Amino acid sequence: MVCLSRTSFFWGVFLLAALASEARVLQSSGFVQTRNTRFVLNGSPFFFNGFNSYWLMHISAEPSQRNKVSDVFRQASDAGLSVCRTWAFSDGGYQALQISPGVYDERVFQGLDFVISEARKNGIRLVLTLSNNYQDFGGRPQYVNWARNAGVQVNNDDDFYINPVIKGYYKNHVKRVITRVNTITGVAYKDDPTIMAWELMNEPRCQIDYSGKTLNGWIQEMASFVKSLDNKHLLTVGMEGFYGDTLPERKTVNPGYQVGTDFISNHLIREIDFTTIHAYPDIWLNGKDDNAQTAFLQTWTMSHLADSRTIIKKPLIFAEFGKSSKDTGYSINARDSFLNSVYLDIYNTARSGGISGGLVWQIMAEGMESYYDGYEIVLSKDASTTSVITQQSRRMTALDHK
Repeated sequence: MVCLSRTSFFWGVFLLAALASEARVLQSSGFVQTRNTRFVLNGSPFFFNGFNSYWLMHISAEPSQRNKVSDVFRQASDAGLSVCRTWAFSDGGYQALQISPGVYDERVFQGLDFVISEARKNGIRLVLTLSNNYQDFGGRPQYVNWARNAGVQVNNDDDFYINPVIKGYYKNHVKRVITRVNTITGVAYKDDPTIMAWELMNEPRCQIDYSGKTLNGWIQEMASFVKSLDNKHLLTVGMEGFYGDTLPERKTVNPGYQVGTDFISNHLIREIDFTTIHAYPDIWLNGKDDNAQTAFLQTWTMSHLADSRTIIKKPLIFAEFGKSSKDTGYSINARDSFLNSVYLDIYNTARSGGISGGLVWQIMAEGMESYYDGYEIVLSKDASTTSVITQQSRRMTALDHK
């Protein structure tokens, strides 16, 4: 009888754990959609607090390191974080997903399979980014180098947006990822509601045309291509938010320069479902004091919110923000204060149909010191920051029920 009672007890604990795990999984059912300037899930408003962890696939390619991915997703879920933005690319170089155009490392792809599977287990939806503006993990420069090495006449990295061979390389990658069948779940990526959205590129920029028109043509072509493969998932550009020529007066909101994007026209493209902004006043306004940076951030946020609401008429995500430990005068308290300020802006606008959620840059696991960039947050170690993040998650979740 004692053994039976113990067995029954342990089975009860197991079943409760299984049910709790299943509840997390079920929260990921249904595809996130848009309705005017809001996201909806299964017909109800969807607000969220989320995070960036670009490194997930890279780490998961090595099975012995996958516990780091599991730990971050579990800790993020415990903190109420429900959306994660991460890379679905790694072009050339060490541990590449795409070794050369059209040639893939199945081991790394299985790492991405694991990321999606673990996100699903923890009720976290993913924004998967398909390329990079920068040379980190290959990105746009690697595509241009591949073309150059193949004998294609190219002038600079901006040929990525106009050269038909390079555009073909990119489309092949997009198709390979979107039509991939997960080796763990058996579900094609294009059919998996764990994925909230695709992102064409991380922070696209174009130096040969500051107006935004060259990039606009590329976005139109690639957005139409993505939607021809997958009309279930949302799609965004991946922009920082720099203004171009559509509204010349808005260029004064930029931090003193342009980068070849046009927040207005680039997001008005029909196939683009929502807008994004990033904000790094500590980098963009380097040398300015905290008051100047705070004022810039407030103007940056409210300007893009107004344009998303009234001109573009699509939801807005604050997709990157953070406070670097490399900043002069940095402290944990300063970081917590900065994050809380951004979070309150997000929450206060969300209550009136504004910003739908934010993705802090960035969450990492313990034992990843070599990946630190100054913005890293380790939820299991940074108690006060984790508390700030959890509080925001509760605020945003409460909006789902109002």
